[in-house]
Amino acid sequence: MSIFEALHITKSFTGHNALDNVSIHVPEGSIYGLLGPNGAGKTTLIRIINKITAPDNGKLMFRGKEYTHNDLLHMGYLPEERGLYKKMKVGEQALYLSQLKGLSKSEAMKRLKHWFTKFEMIDWWNKKVEELSKGMAQKVHFIITVLHEPKLLIFDEPFSGFDPVNANMLKNEVLKLRERGTTIIFSTHDMASVEELCDNITLIDRSKSILEGRVSDIRANYKSNIYELEFEGDPEKLVQKLNGSYELRELTPLEEGKSRAMIHLTDSGLGNEFLKLAISSVKINSFREVLPTMNEVFIKAVSENKKYT
Repeated sequence: MSIFEALHITKSFTGHNALDNVSIHVPEGSIYGLLGPNGAGKTTLIRIINKITAPDNGKLMFRGKEYTHNDLLHMGYLPEERGLYKKMKVGEQALYLSQLKGLSKSEAMKRLKHWFTKFEMIDWWNKKVEELSKGMAQKVHFIITVLHEPKLLIFDEPFSGFDPVNANMLKNEVLKLRERGTTIIFSTHDMASVEELCDNITLIDRSKSILEGRVSDIRANYKSNIYELEFEGDPEKLVQKLNGSYELRELTPLEEGKSRAMIHLTDSGLGNEFLKLAISSVKINSFREVLPTMNEVFIKAVSENKKYT
């Protein structure tokens, strides 16, 4: 069941069509990737969802009803461009913004202390925001965004400015939020994070939605019959057995006489036939189909879209 839907959204600015009949259906309790090249229309859609701007046509639905300003109380938005007041103290500002989300001062203080301790930031409570690094400011913004426990979260490039350790920590918190039933719309250019976190995606390019669905299904649909074979033995014997019937894309030596071969089959049904040939020449340790990464899917889908637009 979809907790949020944007239906047939169009939006134009002077001389520019930003969104053209774009729809998304966000399943409840999922992490939904909103993807696209720079200028594709993602930011415009996010601003429409947050009622910063209005669509020219189309409508938004929240839990089966038309989306209203009151529904914003059930949302949290972490923008790519941070908006903290630089001269205010960190704790004072976090408390103020938390109360704007409807929390009492005592409840906001209790939750803030928990998160600041968890993120090892309690010593920064009385420092000014301008003293924070980009990553530390991002932590503060993340805490404020999730503190009122919204049903729907929108994260726009949430890991920018983080070192790998803190990025991984934040990813774990995002996964915990999903486990507790929070729905997350996640906009990023980091396709590795999409594979790691997202259940479903929509890819927008040149103002249109060109790809949508479950990440696992999309990767399977873009497969190209590439298989990884790990084996022990003489690689030359394997190459001779192939005899031009199968395309060897890559051959990599591993440790202790082991090797890895990337094989292209013209048809996925040839897997068993290929294995019979391979077994007669080398010892097989593993054989698996290699699905394309989301980065490869992204590049291919956008490239194909350019050919027809």
